[in-house]
Amino acid sequence: MAILHTINKSPFDKNSLEACVRLANKGSSVLFIEDGIYCAMKGTAKSGLVEGRKGDLSFYVLGPDLKARGIGEDKLIDGVKVVDYNGFVKLAVDNDKVQAWL
Repeated sequence: MAILHTINKSPFDKNSLEACVRLANKGSSVLFIEDGIYCAMKGTAKSGLVEGRKGDLSFYVLGPDLKARGIGEDKLIDGVKVVDYNGFVKLAVDNDKVQAWL
């Protein structure tokens, strides 16, 4: 069963990222939204969590949330894909379930 996991909290404030990458099944997708976009930034103390699961999980970040925080796509971990709101909806439709990590 394919699951879309959404993370909306900063990895420096909550442990949502750690729990998600530990428990998400291979083939699932993870979408970073709101302050969760900081999970997708390369060169941070938490970027290894994403990099370590890139072979098993697909990672996405919501483009408007990047823009709202003034972060360019060049700051993202390689392989993290940027989606717009239509892409968010498509991910939700293409997966069997959506799991929000709070």
